[in-house]
Amino acid sequence: MNIVIMAGGSGSRLWPSSRGLFPKQFLSIAGEDSMLQATLARVEGLSASASVICNEEHRFVVAQQAQEFGAALTSIILEPVGRNTAPAIALAAFEALDSSDGAAPLLLVMAADHVIDDVAAFHAAVEVAKAQAESGQVVTFGIVPESAHTGYGYIQRGVESGNGAYAVSRFVEKPDAETAQSYIDDGGYYWNSGMFLVAADVYLNELKAFRPDIYSACEKAYLGKTRDVDFLRVDAQAFKTCPDESIDYAVMEKTDKAVVVPLSAGWSDVGAWSSLWEIGDQDAAGNVSSGDVLSHNTSNSYIRAEHRLVATVGLDNIVVVETNDAVLVAAKDQVQDVKKIVESLKAQDRSEVSQHRHVYRPWGVYDSIDNGERYQVKRITVKPGAKLSVQMHHHRAEHWIVVSGIAKVTNGDKELMLTENQSTYIPVGVVHALENPGVIPLELIEVQSGSYLGEDDIVRFEDRYGRAPKA
Repeated sequence: MNIVIMAGGSGSRLWPSSRGLFPKQFLSIAGEDSMLQATLARVEGLSASASVICNEEHRFVVAQQAQEFGAALTSIILEPVGRNTAPAIALAAFEALDSSDGAAPLLLVMAADHVIDDVAAFHAAVEVAKAQAESGQVVTFGIVPESAHTGYGYIQRGVESGNGAYAVSRFVEKPDAETAQSYIDDGGYYWNSGMFLVAADVYLNELKAFRPDIYSACEKAYLGKTRDVDFLRVDAQAFKTCPDESIDYAVMEKTDKAVVVPLSAGWSDVGAWSSLWEIGDQDAAGNVSSGDVLSHNTSNSYIRAEHRLVATVGLDNIVVVETNDAVLVAAKDQVQDVKKIVESLKAQDRSEVSQHRHVYRPWGVYDSIDNGERYQVKRITVKPGAKLSVQMHHHRAEHWIVVSGIAKVTNGDKELMLTENQSTYIPVGVVHALENPGVIPLELIEVQSGSYLGEDDIVRFEDRYGRAPKA
């Protein structure tokens, strides 16, 4: 069995913590580990290999978080553009068949940004689903509903197909409150989890039968693949021609092989800030708090402080989320509309939609401390043994001051070793590089000055992470 973890979502409803370059699946918002790492922990013990499908721009975050967790991924499949779940699973199916030395492997398809509290119950449901998938069925997991939730799609079960699995009668869209309550009263409906178990060849055959256009585009994209260290890149032009479609519409609503296995395991898709309130540990006033929070006369609210003290007075049913560059205050029953704020940020071309002050790179991280007219200040952390690309800038000069650790600096035709409190100046147009040859993180302050300070003013000549243009 192959675990396929889909990590391509944007998580826009969890702004301001979730950003385009660092979305919710990489955040530690439902525990100490990131949501991706919690997913990797959840599949331990299933005797299966794991791969991740993600966007090109998130590849280094996936690799780093998997390495930190100690998970050996079989592959990290990179999507040139997002095309929804049906094409993503097709790429994973082609890769599984290509890597298999025998019978077609089963694919356990999961999202990287879900919460499941009862791992033992999840594993038991997977065992039930395996028997169904091995007999050629396309299995989905239906969450036993805990309330008349209007934020989820539903699955109506049909006749029992054996061992606690049921034929799927129909899929229904997110209902209104009255319809959702009727589903609960009926007792034959489940929340649609978006998790599946299916043999790789069965999935591809069903996709080819119902959506040959998706199948053809994905097959062509996979055949044009290249491998780059840990990453599998498919042909970008071929994949861009693929229609954007979910597995629900492309396969599940059309196939006669769909079965549902009930799952009651404390599941949530954490689709909005209200979800974290629902699954969190509520105090006597019904509040869920994270970080440095002081509340008075506040009830039924979710309050998250990431970098400083947040104090609330006289609030009810409110969400407050503080990050180091933005604060969200919203009515708890309207948090689905946070995406409207994200749309406005995009329209204004504001950086808060895509990145935090902390920006992660394969070599480490930088924090934009301050910026203004013709200057910017960053605190840069370089991991032991890591090196930034050999590069130059057309419009800015840089001044580096080492705070701690050792810096190996290439500055034009000079090579320097700098330690704490030492510095160097890099003029405009000079080729330079920064490396940490030590065994502890390198911390330095970078002061940029010039007429243009954008991140796209970087000309890379050499890069160990594959970001430099090929000769």
